[in-house]
Amino acid sequence: MPPFDPHGEHRDADGHRNDAPLRVLAVCTANISRSPAVERLLRAGLDETVQVDSAGVAALVGSPIDPPVAGFLDARNAATHDFAARQVDDQMLREADLVLTLTRAHRSQMLERVPAGLRRTFTLLEFVRVANSLDLSGPPSHLSQGARLRAILPMVTAGRALAPRAPADGDDVPDPYGRGAAAYDRSLALIAEATAAIVRLARG
Repeated sequence: MPPFDPHGEHRDADGHRNDAPLRVLAVCTANISRSPAVERLLRAGLDETVQVDSAGVAALVGSPIDPPVAGFLDARNAATHDFAARQVDDQMLREADLVLTLTRAHRSQMLERVPAGLRRTFTLLEFVRVANSLDLSGPPSHLSQGARLRAILPMVTAGRALAPRAPADGDDVPDPYGRGAAAYDRSLALIAEATAAIVRLARG
């Protein structure tokens, strides 16, 4: 696993500036339920050194957050206003420092579009599963949240091959849309747990 280098170049391997906010893109299908939940929970937990957005592979463009998800987010003081679903495009994928998809199928679709994004494209649950298997004590605690996540990312990428295997149901967060309260409870619990883990990583 590569050691953390606090004196690295001002641009990473993908040409992104290391001193700019870390850009995270969450991707699901319609961009009204799962990916907005990831976006708004991460925004609520992270500071301005991390920029979080979301999009969908078949977005209901312009739609607000699905009401059950909006209620879940409101109860956690995560803003739900000024949201409009949008369609993912290649420019978003190229500009993102970290792409977090909600399923393995979404991840595959993103990599078909931008194969160069392999090192920075994970499912949400995969990223947390791999990160939790590693010793991430290398980045200094005084780093900003964005810089700390930027330093952790190559460690997680390198650790993919060594991490414990995914559970039987994979690294997917199932789509709850239109499937009833139990489906929403399950999906949103997975998202809340995973985003809280990412916030803890960023805060050191």
